[in-house]
Amino acid sequence: MSLTDILSPSDIAAALRDCQAPDSFSPKKFFQISGMSKKSSSQLKEIFRILDNDQSGFIEEDELKYFLQRFECGARVLTTSETKTFLAAADHDGDGKIGAEGINLLIYR
Repeated sequence: MSLTDILSPSDIAAALRDCQAPDSFSPKKFFQISGMSKKSSSQLKEIFRILDNDQSGFIEEDELKYFLQRFECGARVLTTSETKTFLAAADHDGDGKIGAEGINLLIYR
């Protein structure tokens, strides 16, 4: 399964266009534009599984900087400040990694 089996390719493209400039990435806005915020909990778990590059059950900081490239391989890498802001917003237990529940909470709050 791929992200385009769950999300519209045109919505993904629009979300990536919105954050092309360095330091313009907002996780909440990206989730809204890409359509992730309209998906069910089970669909979000599947998206998370696809985004979890090493299948550890978590997205760590080193994986997070390549977040946009999981949607399109030619997309830019998140800046250090974007990565840290994203991690801080979704890492609710402070362990330095994001679980599927962290993404859910970030999307739905």
